[in-house]
Amino acid sequence: MSLADKAKNKAEELAGKAKEATGKATDDRDLQNEGRGDQAKSNLKDAGEKVKDAFRD
Repeated sequence: MSLADKAKNKAEELAGKAKEATGKATDDRDLQNEGRGDQAKSNLKDAGEKVKDAFRD
């Protein structure tokens, strides 16, 4: 996995965590769910990159 992809995925995950925390603080369930979705999407991308790396090795 390239360093740029890894950094982008981590930034997306952190943004998702921030959205989720903001949603919790403001009692906004839609924002919480959006944050969780962003985190899940980031984790899937990360997993896909790891699979690609496994086949390259």
